[in-house]
Amino acid sequence: MANHLDLEEQEQLDQIKHFWKQYGNAITWALVVVLSAFASWNFYQYWQRNQAVQAAALFDEMDRAIQLSDVERIDRVFSDMKDRFSSTTYAQQSGLLVAKQYVVLGKHEAAENALIWVAEKSSDPGYQAVAKLRLAAVFMDVKNFNAALLQLDGRFPASFEPLVADRKGDLFALQGNRNKAVLEYQKAYQLFNANIDYRRLVEVKLNALGVDAQVQAATTIVAVK
Repeated sequence: MANHLDLEEQEQLDQIKHFWKQYGNAITWALVVVLSAFASWNFYQYWQRNQAVQAAALFDEMDRAIQLSDVERIDRVFSDMKDRFSSTTYAQQSGLLVAKQYVVLGKHEAAENALIWVAEKSSDPGYQAVAKLRLAAVFMDVKNFNAALLQLDGRFPASFEPLVADRKGDLFALQGNRNKAVLEYQKAYQLFNANIDYRRLVEVKLNALGVDAQVQAATTIVAVK
């Protein structure tokens, strides 16, 4: 009986050896690939968390520099943020913040560069849209109307369309083109939800140009019906 069991065990061992000889390398490499992928994923997660923590700390430093209006420090911290953490949302937010401060300080070219960087580097359509809208405003401040219009003629998420139309209205009003300004303001007024406070501001702009926005909107609704 014992011999019979020994023979069965030996046969099983032989089968295992044969199987391992035939498929062992493939199984080993498969395990290596799986374990390597798992290790890489864990490392990536750790790296992402570490990046976020460091970027947050640098963002806080940026905020303090802005509050102090320390231009040299702002330049240095923003440069570090772009070099080390350009893929994080903190970098995009930093770009918008420093651009706003640069405008306050009269450094329009620096503001333009910061906003262009956000518009080009950000993968978030929302940040891109905000950067382009603010960039158009900066160009309008220095009377570079063609550059401003170029920023507003690109693609924007649907939720930004009323803001884009309003900004175009501002641009055409500055150029003295009343008809185009009215058309853009009317578009913005119609696109804004009635509960949005900003819609009232657009209405004021239309009234300043001699157009009653509410009457115009009612006429448009009747025409559509």
